[in-house]
Amino acid sequence: MSNRTTDHIRPRGVLSRMKPYTPGKPIWEVQRELGIDKVTKLASNENPIGPSPLAIQAIQSYLTDIHRYPDADTIDLCSAIASKLEVKPDQVLVTNGADELITLLSETFLEEGDEVIVPSPTFSEYEFGANLMGVSVVQVPLCEDYRYEVTDLLAAVTEKTKLLYICSPNNPTGTYMKKQDLHELMDKLPSHVLVIFDGAYSHFVTADDYSDGLELVRQGYPIIVTQTFSKVYGLAGIRVGYGIASASILHHIRQVKEPFNVNALAQIGAAAAIQDDAHLEATREINTLGRERLYESLQELGFKFTRSMSNFVLVELGPDAKSIYDQLMQKGVILRYAGAWNLPDHVRISIGTPDDHQALISALREVLKESKEEQLLSAQKD
Repeated sequence: MSNRTTDHIRPRGVLSRMKPYTPGKPIWEVQRELGIDKVTKLASNENPIGPSPLAIQAIQSYLTDIHRYPDADTIDLCSAIASKLEVKPDQVLVTNGADELITLLSETFLEEGDEVIVPSPTFSEYEFGANLMGVSVVQVPLCEDYRYEVTDLLAAVTEKTKLLYICSPNNPTGTYMKKQDLHELMDKLPSHVLVIFDGAYSHFVTADDYSDGLELVRQGYPIIVTQTFSKVYGLAGIRVGYGIASASILHHIRQVKEPFNVNALAQIGAAAAIQDDAHLEATREINTLGRERLYESLQELGFKFTRSMSNFVLVELGPDAKSIYDQLMQKGVILRYAGAWNLPDHVRISIGTPDDHQALISALREVLKESKEEQLLSAQKD
């Protein structure tokens, strides 16, 4: 037995102030914990119709070559993305999910004394990346109905501001920044501020006054647009994200990127998926219809919600939200409790298939009925 122990090994001090990202529970975990077969997962904004068939075919055809290292520069996938989005290949950077890109942005551009502006509530990884580098996070609350207010964002900018994050549509609210507001923000920001426009859910937007930010990249603004293959393309399990920006901005990020960060199957699958317009349109259609059905059911049950331009809906269940969330979990329906966003009265519900929707509403009606019966029994005892 060694006299030396691990008791005196100390991590960086900043880790004591950081909370790791907590993903939605996977189906298999709920099945194992509760001993049930039928589980409906509406927690992680996954594609309810599955991955692109073209992606599956491409991945299967490449399986015998996985003894080879992947292309470190993701040349074919960059070319496919560039062609689709009408940008140059050197304006595309592919990463192991958009999450890795957020971390790379922090490692590339942040140093002691810098500030990062983050809307609130929004995706927690923006703040995580800033905290990782030990810089200050300046939170700017969204306005009424979770709207972006350009004036508030501009007022938060100082000489120390290095990055400003915009998630549009925003996770978890489903609200978005209007095109005219985004252009106003970009025109009025000081030139030393890099804007990260997270368009992970941009493919689901049906509003006419929305911008995915790509025209600003083409016009040379200091902005990087991040997107992902995890949502509309249904490839969450193989982790592919990407950023679109000027070649000079991406050059800096490539200096800190690991050489083989995106595996070969992910590259092959994503390159095929981005060509699958039929799968894309089918996903959009089921999402738009499912969103409207969910609105109708929530209105019938008397719950307030925020109209969404994404593939999820933020729903206000009231003070019993956590209890309702837990009870639905016991019935095999997984939602996302919004307490982590400081929204303790809310849950976020992903749009699923019609069968998923029916399972959710049936289980929710059961929970509400059981709760009412318990209240009546309690009142009788009193």
